[in-house]
Amino acid sequence: MAGAPAPLMAEPRLDRLLRSRSTMGVWLTNSPSKLYYDRKRISVAMQQLQDAGFNRVVPNVWSRGTTFHHSRFAPVEPPLKKAGLGFDPICTLAEEGRRRGIKVMPWFEYGLMEPADSAVVHKNPSWVLAKANGRRWMAMHGNYRMAWLNPAHPEVRARFIGLVMETLKRCPMDGLQLDDHFAWPVQFGYDPTTVALYRQETGLAPPRDHSNRHWMKWRRNQLTSLLRELRQCLKQEGLSTRISLSPGPFRSAYNLWLQDWELWALGGLIEELVVQNYAYSVRGFAKDLDQPALRKARDWGIPSQIGVLAGFGKRTTSMAVLEQKVRLARQRGHGVIFFYWEGLWGSHVPEYARKNRRESFARMGSLK
Repeated sequence: MAGAPAPLMAEPRLDRLLRSRSTMGVWLTNSPSKLYYDRKRISVAMQQLQDAGFNRVVPNVWSRGTTFHHSRFAPVEPPLKKAGLGFDPICTLAEEGRRRGIKVMPWFEYGLMEPADSAVVHKNPSWVLAKANGRRWMAMHGNYRMAWLNPAHPEVRARFIGLVMETLKRCPMDGLQLDDHFAWPVQFGYDPTTVALYRQETGLAPPRDHSNRHWMKWRRNQLTSLLRELRQCLKQEGLSTRISLSPGPFRSAYNLWLQDWELWALGGLIEELVVQNYAYSVRGFAKDLDQPALRKARDWGIPSQIGVLAGFGKRTTSMAVLEQKVRLARQRGHGVIFFYWEGLWGSHVPEYARKNRRESFARMGSLK
């Protein structure tokens, strides 16, 4: 490729890297957190984040096939509907963020993944990808059966893009984030819709070996095409085309999920990377910081953050380890986004330790 992607040229490379390095953010989720269901709780949380020096929050807006607003494309999340709340949690977060100088970036957490028993899967079987053995789901996050909608299907594309644009039109927010579920699982692609399209374009039946490189590249291209179409539609509607992508390490992102985030970053299809690095050991964390694709993105001046596991379930990371990881990330020019809110100083942290953790995070802003 002869030069850096055009969207990244407007800002000097050094400025981009310094801005990236100063990012300290956190993902917000609806489960098992109670954050989304109470306006006061949201306000308190955002005040605590401001006091601790956080400058970005990334709330999920698309979870388990549901939204947190009345949508033309999907049902409202059942607990939010049951609560009967008269306010919009995502736009409330965005409003609190603007007041406090915290950027709010909506996160389409579930991407193209849907619960296998969801209405959209049952009503639209031609939208759903399948394995070679005919199975149309895979176990995710424990024993949850999840289906994957076909990125190459025109109606799937229209629904996904419509959902994104609908969300961004509701209130001012800072772009959007896709993550590792904006993907095509490598075992999938043997459903009639995909087989017919592949045969039409190549004259061949898909190889039985799902790791066949030509077959992988063809499916990757379908996912890339959806990303390109999303950008075009956002631009046409006058919406932000600032797309952040949060994938796993490149070796697994491509080989397991057909996410070629190196191609997307260097091709100007995304403006930022937030590469998930959930290695528990500091040594493993440092190794993943030096993966070639991430080094290449850094050399090109593409803003790159690192997703760091703060705490989840019983695996709350100690502040000593978090400080080492943050220092390593910043030494390489990266900011950090923590997964996730309840692991900072919330439900996954003993109550007696929460105040000290908040103070420790506040000091983390000065780490070099």
